[in-house]
Amino acid sequence: MSKNPGGRKNPNPLAKVQRADRNRKILIQVAVAVVLIGLVAGIGIGLAMKKSDKDNPGPTPSIAATAGQNPSGITGAITDNGSIRIGKPDAKTTVRVVADLQCPACQAFEAANKQVLEDSVNNGTAAVEYNIISFLDRASSGTEYSSRAANASYCVAQADPSKYQAWLAAMFAQQPLEGGSGLTNEQLIEIAKSVGYSDDVASCINDRTYDKFVKAKTQEAFDSGIQSTPSVFVNGKQINPSGLAQAIAAASGQ
Repeated sequence: MSKNPGGRKNPNPLAKVQRADRNRKILIQVAVAVVLIGLVAGIGIGLAMKKSDKDNPGPTPSIAATAGQNPSGITGAITDNGSIRIGKPDAKTTVRVVADLQCPACQAFEAANKQVLEDSVNNGTAAVEYNIISFLDRASSGTEYSSRAANASYCVAQADPSKYQAWLAAMFAQQPLEGGSGLTNEQLIEIAKSVGYSDDVASCINDRTYDKFVKAKTQEAFDSGIQSTPSVFVNGKQINPSGLAQAIAAASGQ
């Protein structure tokens, strides 16, 4: 009598082992593929996030339409190129000053033209656009003074643009020597307070709120053709900084 009812053959033990081994290999390959896909996806996401962070200019400073208004009618605004515009709304002449707060030549320009610029703003002859950039961090012994000072520029401007020119004059008056450690954040805050700003600007200065914005606008300035500081423009035309008073007078028909 047959010991295999129905005619079915006894399973081959070796084939069973081979099938189990093959299935195990397939499972391992699938698991490895899943892990690799996960790693590739993770790397891709990480790179995308890094690129996004690099391309992100961070918060954009703004000045409320009524912020800092005083009896003289001086207001402020942030222009497309990142300049801080100070002046009366109906000023017909525009002066743009591209400067770095660590730049000695910019300090000399400020000393020579401070009164001309303040008078032009106060009497409505011109609005001044201060395009403060930061490319001299290398001149402050690793403290990035140029960038921190440019960030502070936006902090005080948005707090009260009517005090901005006084703040700028105080900053240049206390400009640190190139190659030194620069001014500390505490010193930047004290300078702001010395011209009438409140403690409210401290967090913006300490947090370097507009650091990415400063870097982005600095690069834009150089990409636009700026080659040195100070670079001065009157109604869009670049002039010799030493001839500023005459250029303003000519542009305003005086």
